[in-house]
Amino acid sequence: MNIKFMQNIVVFGIFLCLLLSNDSIAQSAHQYLRSGNQDYEEQDYSSAEEKYRKSLEDESTARGSYNLGNSIYQQGRYEEAAKHFADAAEKARTDEVKAKAMHNLGNSLLNLQQFDKSVDAYKGALRLNPKDLETKYNLALAQRQLQQQQQQQQQQQDNQSNEEEQNQEQQEQQQQEQQQDDQSNEEEQQQQQQNQNQDEQQEQQEQQQAQEKDLNKEEAEKLLQIMDEEERKVQEKLKKAQAGPNKSSKDW
Repeated sequence: MNIKFMQNIVVFGIFLCLLLSNDSIAQSAHQYLRSGNQDYEEQDYSSAEEKYRKSLEDESTARGSYNLGNSIYQQGRYEEAAKHFADAAEKARTDEVKAKAMHNLGNSLLNLQQFDKSVDAYKGALRLNPKDLETKYNLALAQRQLQQQQQQQQQQQDNQSNEEEQNQEQQEQQQQEQQQDDQSNEEEQQQQQQNQNQDEQQEQQEQQQAQEKDLNKEEAEKLLQIMDEEERKVQEKLKKAQAGPNKSSKDW
């Protein structure tokens, strides 16, 4: 047997094994997918999720990610479901599958109240399938919810701003009242000090007046004494004058 012929047989055998292996994997993934679909129709979403995960382990497809997202969505795990729908949209080879994945992505985001992202997802789905009435309806719903959310946020910002302004006004009023109290206390202290100074001045004046009064009395007494002394001297002179001159006893 020719060596080259033997090499070709070996290569052909490897190629055949690969084909059979890939075909077997595809069949296994497809079987899990079909079994998961059956569980999903029976509303056994947990079992369907398990089958879809096994299908994706064998073969990563847009259909597998899409169906897995649906089973998780039905269990209320919207954030996780959104990831699988986004993955399905990225893997999708047709506009139809991608549009469905974008539609369900919008539904998941809508339940998460991420209305702005939900609107974008629905718009993406409509660009691929403009005639989808359900997507149009959900888009209008998401836009209305987004508008209400924005209005609420604006109202909250306005309320917060008003509250901050009121707090600022209250603080300013308290500061003003405190300044007025401080000024009033200062004025009262100044008035008390002024009154005290006036009392001290008045007391000093009264003491000075009392001292002056005492001095005047003493001076008056001295003046009277002097006047009395002068009067006495005058009286003595008068007495001497009335007595006449003294006669000499010597004869000339």
